[in-house]
Amino acid sequence: MLRCVDVSRTVIGYNAGMTLQLIQCFLLLIVIAMLVWQWRTQQHTAQQALAQLLSQQLEEKHRLMMSEMHQSLNQLADRLQHLNTDQQDRLRAQLSQELTATREAMQALQVAQRDHLSQSGEQLSLSLRQGLSEQGMLQQNLLKTALQTTTQTLTQSIESLTKVVDARLEEMSGKVSIRLEEGFKKTNETFVSVMERLATIDEAQKKIDGLSVNMVSLQELLGDKRSRGAYGEVQLEGLVRNVLPANSFAMQHTLSNGARVDCALFLPEPTGTVAVDSKFPLENYHRMIDSSLGEIVQAQASKLFKADIKKHVDDISNKYIIANETSDGAVMFIPAEAVFAEIHAYHGDIVDYAMQKRVWLVSPTTLMAVLNTARAVLKDVEMRKQVHIIKDELGKLSKDFDRFDTRMKKLADNIRQAHENAQDVHISSQKISRRFAQIEKVELAQTTSLEPLDMLEELDDIEKSSPT
Repeated sequence: MLRCVDVSRTVIGYNAGMTLQLIQCFLLLIVIAMLVWQWRTQQHTAQQALAQLLSQQLEEKHRLMMSEMHQSLNQLADRLQHLNTDQQDRLRAQLSQELTATREAMQALQVAQRDHLSQSGEQLSLSLRQGLSEQGMLQQNLLKTALQTTTQTLTQSIESLTKVVDARLEEMSGKVSIRLEEGFKKTNETFVSVMERLATIDEAQKKIDGLSVNMVSLQELLGDKRSRGAYGEVQLEGLVRNVLPANSFAMQHTLSNGARVDCALFLPEPTGTVAVDSKFPLENYHRMIDSSLGEIVQAQASKLFKADIKKHVDDISNKYIIANETSDGAVMFIPAEAVFAEIHAYHGDIVDYAMQKRVWLVSPTTLMAVLNTARAVLKDVEMRKQVHIIKDELGKLSKDFDRFDTRMKKLADNIRQAHENAQDVHISSQKISRRFAQIEKVELAQTTSLEPLDMLEELDDIEKSSPT
């Protein structure tokens, strides 16, 4: 009796522990299912992105293939139109030749038949006159019969030949009409296309005319010295504003000597303030390159052009290079690339003179290089000012990364321990399932070697292996 009570208590405790283990297994399965569902969702999203990318690439290839096919069809249409025109001309010529030959053959056949009939009649008349009257009558009857038969045969042959020729002519006329209609249709389509292209050409011509008017206005603008100066200042300001920050330059800056420079660049020491002034020597340049004025006038214009450049260099050197205020050099901005290229290609003495005066000649293209260099210098100076701040931020970032590494290691250890616990729970679950199967088959009562103490020890092992 006591043994039955102990067994009952053991079974009740075993059932409670088993229920707790089943709940834990069920929760673990739910977590695993959620992780699998999240992984599949991410994989499905990646597949959709890949499919969208492939679709975009296929659409681009399809557009390229359609463009190439359209060009090929246009070329083929032009070739077919040319071949159709040549084929129509050949068909017309061939039809005319066949009709002429057929008519001539029919006329020759009729003349030959008439001659043959005349000759046969004359011969028969002579033979009838020379023969006996009975034979003459008989031969005359035979001749009439033969003539009638021959006439009927010839008439039928001519009629059948005429029908065949008419049918052939009607067939050829129908084909020629169809070809002509197709040719007229394609010609009309070509004419419409040509008219559309002519309309496009007219629009382009109008735009060209408008551009010509704008060019004339620009020439009139550059013809005035003040307008040229304003144009150079505007171009200089646009280039500087597009490259440098607003606090690193000033337009129409007044120096201590009262001179006003077009642009002053505020660069870090030891460079300091750099003066940039715009000059546009255009009148003598135009006379110098105009071959219609003659060599003498061109030579005089070349001398005046050099004098203008040197005068501008002297003005910039004297006005805009001030000790302890500006840098030891200044910049002369020439708004026209052609004028700048002329000076450097054919007037090297002017460049040397400007270097002696510590004036650098620049064009819009070379000024961009100067401004980019100045921007790099300003950026380097600002970087040096902020280097200690960057160093402190890097130190903070290093500490944050160390904390992240430590927490990541802890997380990895926890994940590994959870994995081991899950394996232990799975093993215990399998043991419990097998034991339940044995209980259902009433094998527990037949196994005398299995004592209640062994069951309690096994339950203790399960509780120890389960996660807390």
